Amino acid sequence: MDRLRTLRNFGIVALIALAIALAPGGGKGLNVVLWLLTVAFFVSIAFLGYRLYMEHRFTLDSLPTERRWVLYGSVGLAFWDFAAAPRLWPLGAAGIAGWIALLALASAGVWWVWRKSREYG
Repeated sequence: MDRLRTLRNFGIVALIALAIALAPGGGKGLNVVLWLLTVAFFVSIAFLGYRLYMEHRFTLDSLPTERRWVLYGSVGLAFWDFAAAPRLWPLGAAGIAGWIALLALASAGVWWVWRKSREYG
């Protein structure tokens, strides 16, 4: 029963996408829909970040200044890395490797802060 409902929902989404793509001016309409979905995705990520900050505000404020700098810098580097992806990826293997290296560096910073915050003493 659930499989049929999932298949029906997938069919509905596919028909809507087909209608947008084949309608006159559908390419522009599709670009608008994709832009709106992208904006909704990033707004939801921003809202999640806000909620997480509000829930863990005391914990973040109780971190030593050095760890807070590393944490916020790592998060900022990750945002910058995602914003720079359209410029880095066309550079080929070097651009993709640089993008992955920056993302790994940002992840390592967050991981370091998390590990240090869990140590005793």
